[in-house]
Amino acid sequence: MGDMTNSDFYTKNQRNDSNHAGGFGCSLMELRSLMELRGTEAVVKIQEDYAGVEGLCQRLKTSPTEGLAGDAIDLDKRKEVFGQNLIPPKKPKTFLQLVWEALQDVTLIILEIAAMISLGLSFYQPPGEGSESCGTANAGAEDEGEAEAGWIEGAAILLSVVCVVLVTAFNDWSKEKQFRGLQSRIEQEQKFQVVRGGQVIQLPVSDIVVGDIAQIKYGDLLPADGVLIQGNDLKIDESSLTGESDHVRKSADKDPMLLSGTHVMEGSGRMVVMAVGVNSQTGIIFTLLGAGGEEEEKKEKKVKKQDGAAAMEMQPLKSAEGGETDEKEKKKANVSKKEKSVLQGKLTKLAVQIGKAGLVMSAITVIILVLYFAIDNFVLQKRPWLPECTPVYIQYFVKFFIIGVTVLVVAVPEGLPLAVTISLAYSVKKMMKDNNLVRHLDACETMGNATAICSDKTGTLTTNRMTAVECFVADVHYKEIPDPSSIPAKTLETLVNAISLNSAYTTKILPADKDGGLPKQVGNKTECGLLGLVLDLKRDYQTVRNQIPEEKLYKVYTFNSVRKSMSTVIKLPDGNFRMYSKGASEIILKKCSFILNEVGESRAFRPRDRDEMVKKVIEPMACSGLRTICVAYRDFSGDPEPNWDDENNILTELTAICVVGIEDPVRPEVPDAILKCQRAGITVRMVTGDNINTARAIAIKCGIIHPGEDFLCIDGKEFNRRIRNEKGEVEQERIDKVWPKLRVLARSSPTDKHTLVKGIIDSTLVDQRQVVAVTGDGTNDGPALKKADVGFAMGIAGTDVAKEASDIILTDDNFSSIVKAVMWGRNVYDSISKFLQFQLTVNVVAVIVAFTGACITQDSPLKAVQMLWVNLIMDTFASLALATEPPTESLLMRKPYGRNKPLISSTMTKNILGHGVYQLIIIFTLLFVGEQIFDIDSGRNAPLHSPPSEHYTIIFNTFVMMQLFNEINARKIHGERNVFEGIFRNPIFCSIVLGTFAIQIVIVQFGGKPFSCSPLDLEKWMWCVFLGLGELVWGQVISTIPNSKLRFLRGAGRLTQKDEMTAEEEMNEDQEEIDHAERELRRGQILWFRGLNRIQTQIEVVNTFKSGTSFQGALRRQSSTTSQNQDVTNVSSPSHVSLCNALSSPTSTAAAPSGQC
Repeated sequence: MGDMTNSDFYTKNQRNDSNHAGGFGCSLMELRSLMELRGTEAVVKIQEDYAGVEGLCQRLKTSPTEGLAGDAIDLDKRKEVFGQNLIPPKKPKTFLQLVWEALQDVTLIILEIAAMISLGLSFYQPPGEGSESCGTANAGAEDEGEAEAGWIEGAAILLSVVCVVLVTAFNDWSKEKQFRGLQSRIEQEQKFQVVRGGQVIQLPVSDIVVGDIAQIKYGDLLPADGVLIQGNDLKIDESSLTGESDHVRKSADKDPMLLSGTHVMEGSGRMVVMAVGVNSQTGIIFTLLGAGGEEEEKKEKKVKKQDGAAAMEMQPLKSAEGGETDEKEKKKANVSKKEKSVLQGKLTKLAVQIGKAGLVMSAITVIILVLYFAIDNFVLQKRPWLPECTPVYIQYFVKFFIIGVTVLVVAVPEGLPLAVTISLAYSVKKMMKDNNLVRHLDACETMGNATAICSDKTGTLTTNRMTAVECFVADVHYKEIPDPSSIPAKTLETLVNAISLNSAYTTKILPADKDGGLPKQVGNKTECGLLGLVLDLKRDYQTVRNQIPEEKLYKVYTFNSVRKSMSTVIKLPDGNFRMYSKGASEIILKKCSFILNEVGESRAFRPRDRDEMVKKVIEPMACSGLRTICVAYRDFSGDPEPNWDDENNILTELTAICVVGIEDPVRPEVPDAILKCQRAGITVRMVTGDNINTARAIAIKCGIIHPGEDFLCIDGKEFNRRIRNEKGEVEQERIDKVWPKLRVLARSSPTDKHTLVKGIIDSTLVDQRQVVAVTGDGTNDGPALKKADVGFAMGIAGTDVAKEASDIILTDDNFSSIVKAVMWGRNVYDSISKFLQFQLTVNVVAVIVAFTGACITQDSPLKAVQMLWVNLIMDTFASLALATEPPTESLLMRKPYGRNKPLISSTMTKNILGHGVYQLIIIFTLLFVGEQIFDIDSGRNAPLHSPPSEHYTIIFNTFVMMQLFNEINARKIHGERNVFEGIFRNPIFCSIVLGTFAIQIVIVQFGGKPFSCSPLDLEKWMWCVFLGLGELVWGQVISTIPNSKLRFLRGAGRLTQKDEMTAEEEMNEDQEEIDHAERELRRGQILWFRGLNRIQTQIEVVNTFKSGTSFQGALRRQSSTTSQNQDVTNVSSPSHVSLCNALSSPTSTAAAPSGQC
């Protein structure tokens, strides 16, 4: 909510208060304060100040029955006076702010500093150059070409930084834009029923104005605040505002206040809209959230202005950013963001380690060069230090420093942030096509590490289209919908009337949008299933409804969770009454005393008939995953009229017409998707509100459970019994016994879902911390979605609250899109690994060559500009090439990596070292004996200002060729043999490899002095390419060596032979050791407590036996302590098991825990 919009609203409010709101009988502020009242207080206030709801409507110039006239001028005026029904979004970050955020990257800062120094030094030309007496120490054969081209180096580094920053910022910006687009698309799709000019019309929520008469019904999310005019059995869930889970009963005479953002749980009614947008209760909260942030920001800005630092903007409420604001800011804003994603954590650590290693190497290089120079000049040649020579010496030192900076620049992988950004951005873009709208970038990659998915049933695993598939009518159980002619005419008529009249008139089946599509179901899905049955029986429900419109229904008992049924009474032409009922079959059948037989006559229906029906009809239906609905009726005489309020006597002695089995079919692609998840090492759990039989049947159809496996299917009640102690508190240790085998949690509440997710995430049972993904669509799923590592919200069925709490929105509500997300997530991780494998090989070789070269020949064989070409251009291009590899199904054939596995696997280490060794051997061979092999002048120790030598050009060219071919090797990181597999599916990769090759030819042939290159003839070129091709052959050799032979790759002091590798590998090692140590400690404590528990148990049992008192009492006491030691399978009968433990010999019991852990 931008500052501007808020202040605008408030100034407007003040202005309007003065002149009573442009001709309306009450001002904005009056209405706002009225909406803050509740219950009888509100009723009294409306009565006293406005003479009831009618008086209120008059003041707002609206009619309780006809609604607003709907002319444009009036509507605009209302919008101006009372505001529009939308909450202004927070101002998006500007492109410059995003650029500034991208610049906070540590790697980039190191590079910027190095570049600045290098640029500054390249323009510094000290005097006293020609002085011979100052010594002729060879400070690197730097010719004037290189001196003139000195600035190229700094400029090139800066250019790379600019590239990275712009790409990152542009990504964030386009992501935010995309997200806002989606947000507005979602908002436009939300419609609501309003009465205007006596007609009921569907309006976009944002067009609702104060004074509108809105029709509300079960399942609605109220779009604005209002006062109830008339309601039937209305109950509202206000938990989103008050946190109270009990439903609040609303009626015009007791509590008429309806608030935006709350859900209608039962009944229906009409309300007059009183407050919209930022003035509604939800709006006020949103404004506080947004404005709170901005107030804070202003304060911070004031404080920080003195420090001269501008405050970073707080994360926007509906931000699409995974972007990390800087740390201090975070602590101030106290925003609890999920921990860093797995990859981010590992990469940050890696970059810092490589940076440190690079610094050490460059420092050593500089020190060696300086010492060499000093010893050579002042010790061996015994020259005095002459004052006029100082500038010359300084220039030498500066050159040494530049060589050092070059080593550092080569060591720091600046392609890394770019690779990550490109890879994530590319994935997010492609994931849009796979129906995943990613709200937080890191969610995409976390998904690749997911080990568990807790999914909803309705709408995610199933199609959320209810269809009647079986029915029991006229004493026959039909396994498919019967032909109308086979049902007695009388029964058929009663059935059609019962279904058509006894359902919400808002429930309809509309023709399909597209040709060949399924008909559209509007309203309650179960009722749609029943109306579908009427259509299948070749009848039309609409004609029945037209004969008896909604106003003529005599009395309606709406559906609620207690009644579990719905009944409608109509008055027959002869003055008598008929009541139609429908509801859950077990409930309605208990109230039936009669049933229609095969000729349509009613016959007695006794309890034993009912039991038989349950066994023969209802249970088989439930076990095949159907929801059973019973339809019945009852006739009353009109004289005397029954007492309709005495529900118990009205809803008895019904006559059953039929039992319908309604199916919500499993989405056809789900079983396959779940199989893929299980292969990929991901456990799928179903968490649903449905009953356990239906849930189990659907779970079997989906393949979540397979008959004969050892798993748990329990309902919410049993789940809570198992995970809570006597005081009703949830215990982690108890959850740990349930979740590993739990596959289906039925009849679960939102709290159960949250408890389960939290329990799995906090569990220490397994070495790797579990990474949990959750799907949700309801407002009540919010907490679980937020708690999960990755929250998926449903784009179609999901409520706004769920979308707000989620990380990824499934635009097609389909489970198989989650599998695509897993695939993309793993692909991101692999792309980064591929790039790292390539990058680190280049770095290791370049650094060692520069380092040894500088120490032995006083000059790096690869010049600064050449190094930069290799480093910057090839890194950046390589990151593009390797980060855009498309995912393949094979990614789903392996287990998740987990959080603690080092980023660089042993296979990758083997490849990096193997290729490093090959390249170093070739380069040093060329450096020291190259001139003899090719019969050319040696480039070593060339005098100052000599032109570029062919010798060094060959070294540079071969080096680049080896990198090019190694880039193809880097496409595979799991030791696969065929590195060319799928190469043509990635056109970017092919074009980059060919492009780099072309540019290299240009550099070598025409680069001249700036690139220190001398043109080569064809034969030498062939040699360079041939040595490069050797990389591919060598790659095959490396992949033949089994990892098990290379124990040292896993040893604690990994890779001591290469400086820059040790640092980073040891760091990973340390990290793991800490984790293990902590885990051992924790395990020790648990064992100790378990041991104590067991001893306690034994003492109690022995005492009980001695005293001979109630044996059960003791058992009950210790079942609590011991049940913690049982495995999941035994947990159902703790007392029996504790007894066995207690009676076994003391030694064996004490020893048991260690065996168990």
